[in-house]
Amino acid sequence: MSQIEQSIEVEVPISTAYNQWTQFEEFPRFMKGVERVEQRTPTLTHWVTNVDGVIREFDAEISEQIPDERVAWTTVGGEVRQAGVVTFHRLDVSRTKVMLQFDHAPEGFVDTVGDVLGFVRRQAKGDLERFKSYIEARGFETGRWRGAVL
Repeated sequence: MSQIEQSIEVEVPISTAYNQWTQFEEFPRFMKGVERVEQRTPTLTHWVTNVDGVIREFDAEISEQIPDERVAWTTVGGEVRQAGVVTFHRLDVSRTKVMLQFDHAPEGFVDTVGDVLGFVRRQAKGDLERFKSYIEARGFETGRWRGAVL
């Protein structure tokens, strides 16, 4: 199992960064390889990914969600095994640090080789950079969910 940690500073207030991150169905706009995310319940999402022609579907359960602070998840069932947390840190009124930390278990030989070569780490970094571009270009979130999951 690999442990991935990446962070980025975004030029938006913490509530804007957090609110956008809770719009899971928007993830394909900035996450490479994510074709679709469906919000099935307030705590369950269904994912369809396509990485180099390998299509995977899995569910992720939100285990903790605190507005403007954190969103934690773990995958349930399926072949993708992952758990992690995204935390939001106020730097000043208009800047936020977004930190992504997750454990990823490669599935099969190709995934294991890609993991060893740093593919997952680079993918996470690229996704955060695309999130930064996406939210800064908009300047405001596409929606928000301010509920808490404890």
